[in-house]
Amino acid sequence: MEWYHYLIVIAVGIVAGVINTLAAGGSLLTLPVLMALGLPPNMANGTNRIAIFLQNVVGVSRFHQKKVMDFPSGFKVGIPAAAGAIAGAFIAVNLNDEVMKLAIAGVMILVFFMILLKPNRWINSHEDHPPIPYWVQAIVFFFVGVYGGFIQAGVGFFLLTSLVLGSGFDLVKANALKLLIILLYTPLALLIFFLHGDVNIWIGLVLAVGNMTGAWIGTNIAVKWGAVFIRYFVLVAILIASIKLILDAFKVL
Repeated sequence: MEWYHYLIVIAVGIVAGVINTLAAGGSLLTLPVLMALGLPPNMANGTNRIAIFLQNVVGVSRFHQKKVMDFPSGFKVGIPAAAGAIAGAFIAVNLNDEVMKLAIAGVMILVFFMILLKPNRWINSHEDHPPIPYWVQAIVFFFVGVYGGFIQAGVGFFLLTSLVLGSGFDLVKANALKLLIILLYTPLALLIFFLHGDVNIWIGLVLAVGNMTGAWIGTNIAVKWGAVFIRYFVLVAILIASIKLILDAFKVL
């Protein structure tokens, strides 16, 4: 790569780190950049996880310092998600990419309207909407983990939805727990990609510099500006990600 390519990777990583910490969908930026630099799709998917892992190390530690992180709750739902991620990373089925992108975009748009029309459920904690039974949560997070292990891009939207509507957390705590869950399963998925030769360690570390910086910025914003701001940020992020997925599916981009 040329020297300026590294600067581009770091800059995109910073933006992705902020987006991933406050909402989700940063990988929809980093994956195309990695592929544009010559990495095959599978290698881009694997390499991106180095940055995701180190980004979440920073994010989790920062949320812990700010007294937002609830480790016991995170491990309760993170363990099923990690099990699902292992399965997801091993999946080797030929899927129709365009249909999959449309399906994901459709779910994201549904989440968009749920956040838009019922804002209080996303801002208040489970005093106003009790969590669903844990065994149901475990099943939900297992399948979210399958998705995260297989694709990663956009998994944060589904984790936020599950943590808020299923587990009853407000968006600030849900954002913190989202990072913890992804931190738990990412090393497992990364190992599987690495063993299959689908990880470029050097480019992943360069990208991680940006993602880690973005995570540091994002955690400060999340705690300082609160759940109401995060709600609007998530709405915008979902809308942009959904539009991009739909356009990708129709080969417009």
